[in-house]
Amino acid sequence: MSAVMIAGTGNIPFGRYPDRSLASMAVAAGLKAIKSAGLVAREVQIGFFASALAGKLFGDLTIGQNVFADMGMSRIPVLNVENACTSGSSAFYMACLAIRSGEVECALVVGAEKMCVPQIGLLSSGNSELDTLLGLVTPASFALRARRYMAEYGTTREQMAMVSVKSRSHAALNPSAQFRDSVTVEQVLASPMISDPLTRLQSCPIADGASAIVLCSENMGRRIGARVRVRSSVLKSGNYMNPQDLARWQTDYDGVNAAYELSGIGPEDVDVIECHDAFTIAEIMHYEALGLCPLGEGGQLVESGATSLGGAIPVNVSGGLLSRGHPVGATGVEQIVELARQLEGRSGRRQVEGARVALAHCMGGDKAADTKSMTVTVLTI
Repeated sequence: MSAVMIAGTGNIPFGRYPDRSLASMAVAAGLKAIKSAGLVAREVQIGFFASALAGKLFGDLTIGQNVFADMGMSRIPVLNVENACTSGSSAFYMACLAIRSGEVECALVVGAEKMCVPQIGLLSSGNSELDTLLGLVTPASFALRARRYMAEYGTTREQMAMVSVKSRSHAALNPSAQFRDSVTVEQVLASPMISDPLTRLQSCPIADGASAIVLCSENMGRRIGARVRVRSSVLKSGNYMNPQDLARWQTDYDGVNAAYELSGIGPEDVDVIECHDAFTIAEIMHYEALGLCPLGEGGQLVESGATSLGGAIPVNVSGGLLSRGHPVGATGVEQIVELARQLEGRSGRRQVEGARVALAHCMGGDKAADTKSMTVTVLTI
């Protein structure tokens, strides 16, 4: 099987774009990625377009073909990918499979979402799900876990709020982040309650945005000077069997362990991480699944400063979902864009010094107290 390299990356800052279409944002990010790789459109052999909400919000089920046609790629296979918050990273996973199989040498992944529209409504794991019908919309699901986690391990509201404080301090260094003003623990806790104990500043904001990545085979990578290698890319779904442990996602542990095993890398080797911090409790729980600390000690880890820029293992130096914003279909791609640039030493004031190993983690959807999808990608330079 061919090794997979990252040849180029592109994005537009996350925020509100009332006068731009979803397709135009996606095209802008895709063309930047192609230019970054030093390629032209005809060298891309397959395209993957990720958007979780385009069908629901705009009724467009095949927007990927429009996006790739607008970039000058109308005669290649194009796949539209929807997989909740992991839509973008699932598209990346599929592109890796296509290259590893030897079917193609070059693939373009584009993730885009336009969420700042009146019809967005409350997000959930599906209106036909029993959990949703009983009121378990997304904030309530994470709040339920937070309450259970706090009861079991003594994690405090202040420790959860520290995740948001860290997130904003990192976002201040990222021109692509949506919210860049600093906040204090007191401000986080005093912000409007969304679902107890999670306040507004502990909940990720919606956003418009687009990100793109050009992937290529090792042979092509050598030819064009690509430096970042995909060591592993894993996609998992939950088991949905009761009883579930609300203080940990078993699927999280399974996916992370598989990625470490495939890459031959352990948590002690990782220099920088982007993880799915849709709510503050999520980042704390992911620390533990990622092997950064023992079960129940995630709150202490963030309080120690270890996961801040300059700490032992910086997490979400982009600002993460909490501050960069969460345009669902773009998020999983943007996490990998951020890490590829970190490994290339192109992250400016938020650069993690000496970064050579990076890990991206994302998860999406909820069913029977487990996740519907989760992805882990390990990159090296």
